[in-house]
Amino acid sequence: MQKEPRKLFFLFISLCFICATAQSQYRELNRPNHDDWPYYFGMSISYNHSYLHPSKHPTFLENDSVLAVEPGSSGGLALGLLATLQLSPRFSLRSNPQLIIGGAKYFTYDLKYPNFDGHYVETKTLPSTIVSFPLQVKFNSDRIGNFRTYLLSGVKYDIDLASNSTARNAEDLVKLRRSDFGVEAGIGFNFFFPFVTFSPEIKFSTGLSNIHSRDPNLKYSNVLDRLQSRMIVFSIILED
Repeated sequence: MQKEPRKLFFLFISLCFICATAQSQYRELNRPNHDDWPYYFGMSISYNHSYLHPSKHPTFLENDSVLAVEPGSSGGLALGLLATLQLSPRFSLRSNPQLIIGGAKYFTYDLKYPNFDGHYVETKTLPSTIVSFPLQVKFNSDRIGNFRTYLLSGVKYDIDLASNSTARNAEDLVKLRRSDFGVEAGIGFNFFFPFVTFSPEIKFSTGLSNIHSRDPNLKYSNVLDRLQSRMIVFSIILED
């Protein structure tokens, strides 16, 4: 696990511990009929750590200018809305459209010949602004006082508003397609307060689509074949 995702995981555990400690001080059951509601709404704020998983093209070994290429990762923020439909006491269906800002991806290239700056290492950054449409199924545990655990899994469809797949040829471009489809899974904890449900959540998503628009005429694109998105997301969710 990379350094930043590790910090994210420990932050998630710490926050859950603090909330559990705070809730243990309240013996009164908050909103005992909440699970009888057919639907409810909320909002989320998230921090994501994303990167692209590359597969090198078969002609990579024949390349006479790029010796190696390694993906990099970065973080971004997301704001979202939630709508939850109760299917049964155990299962619910949740929609969580989000605007993900930041989270740029980048690649570091080791070059056989120096670039125009005289360097043998070149970094190419791919900016990203994503509108994401996840649809998830939640499996809820029994409620213990004002606390409950849940698991979730689902699918998502992403649209990258910063996609450069239609850009004109340029030697320094790695083109990404506009849309992506993926699956995700995670775990979260519901803490029931008198007027709101507070839920820290962590999930992992994997893109199934190849979002690389490969161009054999582009120096930094032709050494790559498939590019698939990977993301770790830590969210704070508030629901009515």
